[in-house]
Amino acid sequence: MSTTNKPVKTSARPGRTLVVLALVMLALLATVLITGATAVRLGLDLRGGTSVTLQPRIAPGDDGKVTTEAIDQAVSIIRQRVNSLGVAESEVAAQGSGTNRQIIISIPGDTGRRVVELVGQTAELRFRQVLATAPGAASAAPADPAATPAAAVTPELNAQFAALDCTKPENLQGTGSDNADGAIVACDRNGAAKYILDKAEVLGRQVSKATAGIDQQGGNAWFVSLVFNGEGTKAFGDITARVTSLPSPQNQVAIVLDGLVVSAPRINEAIPSGNAQITGSFTQLEAQDLANVLKYGALPLAFDRGEVQQVSPTLGADQLDAGLLAGLLGFILIFVYSVLYYRGLGLVSIGSLMVATALVYLLFLLLGKWIGFTLTLAGIAGAIVAIGITADSFIVYFERIRDEIRDGRSLRSAVETGWTKARRTIVVADFVSIISAVLLYLFAVGGVRGFAFTLGLTTLVDLIVVFAFTKPLTMFLARLKFFSSGHALSGVSAKSIGNVSLATKEA
Repeated sequence: MSTTNKPVKTSARPGRTLVVLALVMLALLATVLITGATAVRLGLDLRGGTSVTLQPRIAPGDDGKVTTEAIDQAVSIIRQRVNSLGVAESEVAAQGSGTNRQIIISIPGDTGRRVVELVGQTAELRFRQVLATAPGAASAAPADPAATPAAAVTPELNAQFAALDCTKPENLQGTGSDNADGAIVACDRNGAAKYILDKAEVLGRQVSKATAGIDQQGGNAWFVSLVFNGEGTKAFGDITARVTSLPSPQNQVAIVLDGLVVSAPRINEAIPSGNAQITGSFTQLEAQDLANVLKYGALPLAFDRGEVQQVSPTLGADQLDAGLLAGLLGFILIFVYSVLYYRGLGLVSIGSLMVATALVYLLFLLLGKWIGFTLTLAGIAGAIVAIGITADSFIVYFERIRDEIRDGRSLRSAVETGWTKARRTIVVADFVSIISAVLLYLFAVGGVRGFAFTLGLTTLVDLIVVFAFTKPLTMFLARLKFFSSGHALSGVSAKSIGNVSLATKEA
């Protein structure tokens, strides 16, 4: 007869571990309440949103510009702009081929229209010397030839300047781009003035950093600060040094965005530092949006906004209900299986699932507040898969405990030795799932990334729960007489573990 019932040395204090876990959960709950993160953010497929198609604008003779490379670059820039606004679970993708390629943008929630307005901007930023200026309305009199450089201002350009009426809304929409190599006429964005502007001397691609700020000493006016790269610093220093000694308005440098003048400040001295500010009565939202657009550079193509669709939240609500029902059914099936097969010990598995569910829910709330995490239908699928992973963990542990009892150990000893043998299997299995989730997240796009993120998060929670709740609670229950005496309903009785000879002897 085997006599392997040796005491196992342990310094574990299950009560203390359970208290620490309870304190952590209370801290998470308090953080949720303090930050106001009281609702899980839902993705486009669950709460609806906006889907828009961007169609490349093709001018006569420009068919060759709409290349696969240009579209892919535009997709990358648009995705960066969307991500910079904290819009999670958005999708930006190209479809079609050749000149028929389009960019499809899907944005969850109510912010979709604002994002769509922002991401399609070409953001062609130019710094140009002002050659002439006048009120915004059209006039019969052109610019004074004596007051403008004859070489830059041709009669045709002068005629365009006279005919330009900046009070008309269609002239305040911007051109989407402008000719960087020649003089142009342009309105300011408010329509109050119009300009003849020299060729562009500093370009948007020469901006290395853009941030929005507020001038608290100047009436809380918002502005955008620019930092130029080496090439831009030299170009900006050259233009500001050249115009300082010129008469007005030729000592002004206009900041032109997508063909409209944002501001045209007078230059009093050379600015060799490579830093500049764009002012122009911005609101906070306008300044932040402009900074985000400039930060990631100009789109290589101009786009026309095509079909805009609002995704109904009704369908999303049905999908959410179906996903939650699937999760509930999975939980109930595991509950029934645990009670029928593990009896009293099944309470540990049920408690583990409840704690894991609570932790995951609190993390969903906080991550939605902190990093913009949104839950999609694919994410719900990842969470449901994780229910099975959690069930696997306690099944491996409980079966190890039963094996040790069959070998003649007491319940308290079996709990310790069983944990030692089961721990490695549980950790390896969970890390395989986590590695799979990480690889999926890194190499996938769209909804698959939502599935991967949720799977990885819930698997990590399973590791925490099995170490900080399942094992300590099992140790605690092993000290109770109901379990240690092998009661018929404990789940560790001789009959429950299949020890037929011992069960017959006891009978």
